Amino acid sequence: MSRTTEVYLDSASSARLHPAARDTLLAALERGYADPRRLHGPGRDARLLLDNARAVVAECLGVRPDEVGFTSSGTEGVHRGLLGLTTATGRDGIVHGAVEHSSVLHVVQWRDSPAHASIPVDADGVVDVDALAAAARAAGVGAVALQAANQEVGTLQPVDALDLPAGVPLLVDAAAAVGHVDLPRRWDALTASAHKWGGPAGVGVLVVRRGTRWTNPFPGDDGLDQVGGFPDVPAALAAAAALQAVLGEREEVAARQFAQVERVRSAAAALPDVEVVGHPVQRLPHLVTFSVLYAGGDEIVAALAREGYGVASGSACTASTLEPSHVLAAMGALTHGNVRVSLSRDTTDEEVDGFCAALARVVGEIRAGAGL
Repeated sequence: MSRTTEVYLDSASSARLHPAARDTLLAALERGYADPRRLHGPGRDARLLLDNARAVVAECLGVRPDEVGFTSSGTEGVHRGLLGLTTATGRDGIVHGAVEHSSVLHVVQWRDSPAHASIPVDADGVVDVDALAAAARAAGVGAVALQAANQEVGTLQPVDALDLPAGVPLLVDAAAAVGHVDLPRRWDALTASAHKWGGPAGVGVLVVRRGTRWTNPFPGDDGLDQVGGFPDVPAALAAAAALQAVLGEREEVAARQFAQVERVRSAAAALPDVEVVGHPVQRLPHLVTFSVLYAGGDEIVAALAREGYGVASGSACTASTLEPSHVLAAMGALTHGNVRVSLSRDTTDEEVDGFCAALARVVGEIRAGAGL
């Protein structure tokens, strides 16, 4: 039976705009339109708003305001961060976990080096930090990339257990983790994306700690202030407001979501020939991925959408590459028939129960239609 209103369970792709972000964005549009580099009144207003946004984000992340830069996306933050670290060290090699976001892999492909190394993960998606640290000691390595949490399966990485040699900086992609779990303490550069925590799309964050050697790898100034060109001041302020609000409610929301996801994990695991992937405990509270044998991921997603539930396929082929998920392949998991469910901050127990029932119904119908 189809629902009249779709239940959005794909916040890991992009979260619904937080009310705090919406209110701030509308107010900031009236004042934040001017060039913050100008000395006239509107310019000074825009500069004040931008500085306020930077200060709020810095406080939320436990860093200094001058260590924070706004980019156009988390992907741009990763690109500028990694390329800037290797440019500054003069060594192009990048060591990374095998399940890093594609933005990291694209940097590795774009800047070729014999010192590049991809470090394997176990069946839960946890990287071998000892192997990663050993690879970082090779000649020609200029940076290490290790995510805080995986965007497809939710597994948390043991970033703080990583023992890197002096002079090899660490970039942590925290896009999937910010607003959901405590962030690692040990990093030299960190990136995130506002639309993942309920801020507006088009705002990324690049944080570079003081004392870290980093050079802007693209044309422009080396500082983090307006690193991506003309800033979207209202969006930056709205992103900061959303982050502050999300962190204020995180403990309550995370506890509720962790329990709700546990119910989804149990319901999926109870179905025949379904494998739940990712670490069962050391994971993001709101996300779960499972692989369904004898059914296509896109087919399941489309059927669930007809039932009124919006989810994603973690192993869906992209239109540009037609390749399955590198994350699932690295874990040795089934890359076909994969579904990712990520709860919103206001997802209810009733909606979770409805989804679990719909999942069992959809999987059974698809398999029956295939004669299984």
